[in-house]
Amino acid sequence: MPHPTPHGQAVSQPQPPTSVAAVSAKRRRTMQAVQSRDTKPELRVRRLLHAMGYRYQLHRRDLPGTPDIVFTRRKKVIFVHGCFWHGHDCKRGNRQPVRNAEYWKAKIARNVERHWEQTAELRELGWSVLTLWECELPEFDRSTRELVDFLGPASYLSGR
Repeated sequence: MPHPTPHGQAVSQPQPPTSVAAVSAKRRRTMQAVQSRDTKPELRVRRLLHAMGYRYQLHRRDLPGTPDIVFTRRKKVIFVHGCFWHGHDCKRGNRQPVRNAEYWKAKIARNVERHWEQTAELRELGWSVLTLWECELPEFDRSTRELVDFLGPASYLSGR
């Protein structure tokens, strides 16, 4: 808060550094806002699939890894991964956190390892797996072709 000097001019007092508790509270709010379901990339893929005529289930907890999008009759699943959280080798995925870097490196490495294990488990159960990356979704035409190649025609088993 400004206070007057002997010459009548207002001078701002230096602010104390932000407390660790305040930073932690802010960080906590930020991290709580991160979603594991219904993310913007996932919603974009779901809208695209629906517009193409595909019908699917969401987040089947009985399958390894709780896939984002499940095509039960086709025995196919799609994971929509955020590049940072799943350690993709793109610009966004290669960003290194400044604070608590060792923790984040280990966490992301665990995410990558867990995804490979879950993918292998799904394949052993007879499921086909497609992983779409957040950075690749803006390439609309490529994503559409990749989905059709993976899933087959939308009319498959639907009688259209």
